[in-house]
Amino acid sequence: MKITQRHRFRNGIITLVCLFLIAAFAAHYVLEKLAISPRLLAPYIDKRVTGHNPTIVGLGNWISRVLLDNDRGQPSLPRAVAYKIGAQSEPVGTAAKGPIGSGRSIFVTSSTEALGAIAQALPGDVITFLPGRYHFQATNIGISRPGTEQGPITVRADLPGTVMLDFDMNEGFVVDAPYWTFENLTIKGVCNDHSWCEHAFHVVGRGHHFVSRNNTITDFNAHFKINGLNNAIPDDGLIEATTLINSTIRQTANPVTFIDLVAASNWTIRKNFIADFFKEQGNQISYGAFVKGAGSNNLMENNIVLCEYLLRSPHGQRVGLSLGGGGTGTLFCRDKRCITEQDGSAIRGNLIASCSDDGIYINRSATSKIMHNTLIDTAGIEVRFPQSSADVEGNLIDGGIRARDQAVVRANDNVDTSMMRLYLGSHPVRRLFDDPERGSFRGVVPLRSANAEEGDPVAGAASRLTAAGTPDLCSKPRTGPRPYGAFVNFADCVR
Repeated sequence: MKITQRHRFRNGIITLVCLFLIAAFAAHYVLEKLAISPRLLAPYIDKRVTGHNPTIVGLGNWISRVLLDNDRGQPSLPRAVAYKIGAQSEPVGTAAKGPIGSGRSIFVTSSTEALGAIAQALPGDVITFLPGRYHFQATNIGISRPGTEQGPITVRADLPGTVMLDFDMNEGFVVDAPYWTFENLTIKGVCNDHSWCEHAFHVVGRGHHFVSRNNTITDFNAHFKINGLNNAIPDDGLIEATTLINSTIRQTANPVTFIDLVAASNWTIRKNFIADFFKEQGNQISYGAFVKGAGSNNLMENNIVLCEYLLRSPHGQRVGLSLGGGGTGTLFCRDKRCITEQDGSAIRGNLIASCSDDGIYINRSATSKIMHNTLIDTAGIEVRFPQSSADVEGNLIDGGIRARDQAVVRANDNVDTSMMRLYLGSHPVRRLFDDPERGSFRGVVPLRSANAEEGDPVAGAASRLTAAGTPDLCSKPRTGPRPYGAFVNFADCVR
């Protein structure tokens, strides 16, 4: 009798262990199949239990908190780290001056003088603000006089931080003419109503070959808005070494996306610092930058994108960088159809961190290149819808790579994290760095073979987008063993 009871007890234990293992494997399968990260499931649970009896609401809120704690950890006070990216402390010169004698050197000391110089600008002119603070209000600064390839028109300060432009108006510079360059300026939106200060720069229509270099721009909904106008589209632009940040959460239902590019092609968005893009009202969805509207061959590379840097909020969805954004109405598409939102565009060599939603989101974008990015404390990389195809290579991801709704992903040689580990609160990639929650990404980055990209059809197809031989995020050449992600030594990125 005792032997029979002992056998039954042992068999019961074995059965329980087997059931536990089956449940664990089933949970692992479901989590990997659904590919929904904990930080995305938590707000969904909160929404679904709203309005039910207090017990259900309490249980749902508790589950949501546990999911967020496991995925994001406990929120900590941010640390203002000075990165070697964005606005520099030294002048960048004026590469846009053109040949000697091609234009005038014009110095302005008031807002009125600046408006006059801009309105009468000629190819090759260099308009320099003398140090001081300048206030503009009511009417945007319209730009309609063209520069040329040989003689661009430049608006600048001699030294960053010496010229402050305060904009109390819906839009600042509205650029509807080619070959204009802006550099070394500090621009701040000072509108009391957050729905009023929309754009520091609105590049439209004929504004091709626009350049922003070494500027600091604060407190707008979309610091840069780029779109077509009157059957013209402003292609071939550059936003480089520019700091884009907000000092407060935007109390508006208007779109909040610091670089909002629609329909234009051949833009480069490089070495910018993009942080704190919060939208408190409306759908509460915001982006650091996106390109959409049936453009092609756009490149976002070597940017630092911190969705939450000096600001914190439990509300809303913040996405780092995107090809396709939330989609485009056909009227605004380059081809008036938007069969794809992007074709042949790339996101390469960026650090993206502290986002409540995806670090990188690909929406209806074909032949995309997602290469050598470092994503920390985000929901990872998501590629969505049948029109989307992406080569995803050499990325270091504290999260997963997800293909949804029949998207095609060719993932090759990445370091990422399984969904099961995220739900269990295990973050091996995040642990590579000493204090990512507070802005420090020093650590030991895993290296790839020096031959990792040699002969690789994915890298070969990337053409100009391949990382081989190009600098990493911290301006160090990728030679010898190459890092997963955007950089080898983050100390090279910190001042």
